[in-house]
Amino acid sequence: MIIDEIRAELFENQDTKYRDFQSKLIPNVDTDSVIGVRTPILRKMAKKLSKQENIGEFLKAVPHTYFDENQLHAFIVSEIKDFSHCMEETEKFLPYVDNWATCDQMSPKVFKKHKTELSQKIKMWINAKETYTVRFAIGMLMEHFLDEDYDPDYPKLVAAVRSEEYYINMMIAWYFATALAKQYDSILPYIENYCLDTWTHNKTIQKAVESYRITDGQKEYLKSFKVKNKRKNIK
Repeated sequence: MIIDEIRAELFENQDTKYRDFQSKLIPNVDTDSVIGVRTPILRKMAKKLSKQENIGEFLKAVPHTYFDENQLHAFIVSEIKDFSHCMEETEKFLPYVDNWATCDQMSPKVFKKHKTELSQKIKMWINAKETYTVRFAIGMLMEHFLDEDYDPDYPKLVAAVRSEEYYINMMIAWYFATALAKQYDSILPYIENYCLDTWTHNKTIQKAVESYRITDGQKEYLKSFKVKNKRKNIK
């Protein structure tokens, strides 16, 4: 079976030192499920496997046993060239994504050519119950809709998200920090008017101040909005 062949190849490429390092970065993933295959190898495997007719067997075999299988799955989906097929496999896999690394690694190339259809899916994903489906939605807005396809309605969608999940709030902060670098005048009011919860607001400012794409003057102005008390929400 292709599933057994893939697992055997993953273990053939195991790097135990990398496994130990990687496990520390994904604390919510069981250490025993991490094989320790480096990303370039996984990408190379995905390109090869995506061309095999029976790869569907592996894609259907969810939930996977190993973290590295999830990573490989994300990379294979990202290689699918037909938009409808890619979107179908993306939506099948999203409920099984259980960590930030797999979520952030999945970036289908074909999405760049189908922004209108993608934006409609994002509006559904961002209201999902699953933590990493919401994170994925925000990540797709950050990746595809902060440049020529930017729409002021998109940051409104992100700002409306309220969650106790660290990995959602961190992505919101990352989105707004990146948006400040690319659409400063449009995004600044979200900081000036304290539209985010306190933790996310402060984290956004921190990440923006760390960015080389934001001017020193802008950084100083943003820092003036840092919230120093412990109120859970401002708005």
